[in-house]
Amino acid sequence: MPLIPEEPQIHESAQGPRATPASGRTAPTPRPVPGPRSAAPSRPGRHGPLRPTPPVQRTPRDVAPKPGPSAPAVPVPAPAAPQVQLIPASAEGALDAAEEALDLLLDSGRAPGDVLVITTGEQHPWAAHELSFGEASYWAQHDAGDDVFYTDAGAADRATPRPVVVVAVNGGAVATALPVAQARAGALLIVCGDPQQINAVLGAGV
Repeated sequence: MPLIPEEPQIHESAQGPRATPASGRTAPTPRPVPGPRSAAPSRPGRHGPLRPTPPVQRTPRDVAPKPGPSAPAVPVPAPAAPQVQLIPASAEGALDAAEEALDLLLDSGRAPGDVLVITTGEQHPWAAHELSFGEASYWAQHDAGDDVFYTDAGAADRATPRPVVVVAVNGGAVATALPVAQARAGALLIVCGDPQQINAVLGAGV
């Protein structure tokens, strides 16, 4: 007989604890854990302001060197006048004196393409010979610039400047020929002729 009242107590206790855990599980469901992650967007914000700042500093550096160039200082040095060397000679011997001066230049190591020979009067035999083949071939040798070039004062203004110019004063318009020859000489001007006539054109003390 005492077993009967104990059975309903076991069933009631079993139903009671089953209901309590179900209600307890519903309470812990709200978990606002993802809330603090909102602080993460501050990281991309930090990278944002750092990137625009360096280009602002680079732009003034690029602008600064542009107005800096001092171009006017370049044209200040004027071309130096060539050294003038006078070799006394008569009008008849001026051409031979010029040939001797040319030989000394080549023997001293001067390149043939550095020398221009100008006659104030009659043409040099080489120039007369080459012109017989036409002016095109004659000036083509001048443009090549690899050998001594001979010309007369009438065509000297067409010749390009060379480091050394040798002038044979063998007649002609010396007053106009010598300034042209001096303008073509880069470093050295050798004039073979009458010293008084040459000094009267180029100046005393030559």
